[in-house]
Amino acid sequence: MLKRLFDITASSIGLIILLPLLIIIAILIVLSSRGGIIFAHQRVGRNGSDFKVYKFRTMHSNTGVNSQLTLGHSDPRITGIGKILRKLKLDELPQLFNVLLGDMSIVGPRPEVRKYVDLYTDTQKKVLSVRPGITDYASIEYADEGAILGRAKDPEKEYLEVVLPKKLTLGIKYIDDQSFLTDLSIIFRTLWRILT
Repeated sequence: MLKRLFDITASSIGLIILLPLLIIIAILIVLSSRGGIIFAHQRVGRNGSDFKVYKFRTMHSNTGVNSQLTLGHSDPRITGIGKILRKLKLDELPQLFNVLLGDMSIVGPRPEVRKYVDLYTDTQKKVLSVRPGITDYASIEYADEGAILGRAKDPEKEYLEVVLPKKLTLGIKYIDDQSFLTDLSIIFRTLWRILT
């Protein structure tokens, strides 16, 4: 109950304070490439239910964004402004609406696509017992995930065999450590990671 109250309060205040920035980003996206401002992607949330995650669009339209993992800032599908938004994690800001809607929390295991969730072991499915979040331990650890996959010979294999299992382990660690102070710590560590 306290966590949900914090989520509603923090996301509401965040959206009000960040409104001028959100408008500027939207204008830059419209001016830099054709397509919509917001990109909605199907993910799996609490108790295995599907929902749409909202992000600022960072890729050119009609580039098959659902068919491949993002391979770092050199990925030709990413727009010029998209590279900046991804580097500063500003593309994630529309997920504050997901938090208000109750699909997500500010802090929690990152939501994954269905095709990967279907491969989870019974132990890994524990991450589905809580609302997914905008940030968590894995978001900090894998802030440069795209670059890591971009260096791999087989990005899909690297993600499935190395990155995803580690992210899920960190997700379970978060659930086991879960507290208000833990959430605050992760939020501040995320902001510090972005700034540095």
